[in-house]
Amino acid sequence: MTIVNSNFLKLQSNYLFADIARKVAAFKEANPDKRVISLGIGDVTRPLVPAVINALHTAVDEMGDAAHFHGYGPEQGYAFLRDIIVEYDYKARGVNLSADEVFVSDGAKPDVGNFQELFAQDSLVAVTDPVYPVYVDSNVMAGRSGEMEGKQWSNIVYLPCVKENDFVPDFPKVRPDLIYLCYPNNPTGTVLSRAALQGWVDYARREGCVIMYDSAYEAFITDADVPHSIYELEGAQEVAVEFRSFSKTAGFTGLRCAYTVVPKALQISDGKGGKVSLNALWNRRQCTKYNGCPYIVQRAAEAVYSEQGHKEIMGVIAGYQRNADMLRTAVSDMGLSVYGGVNAPYIWVRVPSDTDSWGFFDRLLQVALICTPGAGFGASGEGYVRLTAFGSPEDTEEAIKRLRGLC
Repeated sequence: MTIVNSNFLKLQSNYLFADIARKVAAFKEANPDKRVISLGIGDVTRPLVPAVINALHTAVDEMGDAAHFHGYGPEQGYAFLRDIIVEYDYKARGVNLSADEVFVSDGAKPDVGNFQELFAQDSLVAVTDPVYPVYVDSNVMAGRSGEMEGKQWSNIVYLPCVKENDFVPDFPKVRPDLIYLCYPNNPTGTVLSRAALQGWVDYARREGCVIMYDSAYEAFITDADVPHSIYELEGAQEVAVEFRSFSKTAGFTGLRCAYTVVPKALQISDGKGGKVSLNALWNRRQCTKYNGCPYIVQRAAEAVYSEQGHKEIMGVIAGYQRNADMLRTAVSDMGLSVYGGVNAPYIWVRVPSDTDSWGFFDRLLQVALICTPGAGFGASGEGYVRLTAFGSPEDTEEAIKRLRGLC
């Protein structure tokens, strides 16, 4: 018989959000009269802004006109979008990149999961803990994880981000090949200062590591000391790949568009004494395995950068930020320690001492509220839950009433 890739059998049988969905479904079946409000999974709730909708309509009409129809597009993305990304997301912040260092895709999650294919199977991986599960699971699938020992993989280096180190990871004691960093962070909602992130860039340059930098939530940054891009820091183009998304920035979770930046200055060993360009390798990989993000979606993404589109999108983000502020205040008033939620849409809450993260999840579910148990993000997530600010203002206010009713 055909034999399975045994690495897939190592994956934990129950995925975090599948467990949550199962518990919520059981609650709804038992309580059909109660309206459940989700502060759990990080999906947006506000509709696409008018500028984006108008761009979609225009692009759809083009696809129905033989003179303007678009078939297969460039695997790297259309020039109109790549050029505007470089201009507004990078050059406007003093970062010098070229359009052929930008690769448009249908999501940061698949890009983050797929990029590890470019590295040797025995590469040592370091992740922050708690961690977005895709960073770990994609490397488990690739055979880099070793075996599960307790709640952690034997061949993965974990960098705890906890109250005791102000949620800033310490440099690993063992040199990794790949370092996954996500800031503003999912799930904790915390950030790295410019100096702290520069420290990681310097470490990677000194040790010969590659940083996989997930900045999907950069649009929520309000603090001037928090960089929007890792490339704002000296030397970062030599060591870092950056993943960006329109999902949370512009509400594209159902439309799907993102991009990955792979600087030409970033080179790694070919294992034979020479060096190879990650930009060239990623381009080769995409040309083989990917046919490009749809034309109409890329036109919608282009509208994000228009004057009207930017204004409308920042208005939506400001609404989510107000939700985060209300949630932070409410949770603090309950006497619980709360982190994040200032430069990010996530609030990281320390649960009461008489329970654990899944226990607190169950407690909130009894008042028809959904959170995300921190234990699902790794060993250092135990004792916390993640709340999201992506609800409507009305649902957020109702959720706060229910939270206060627990006091």
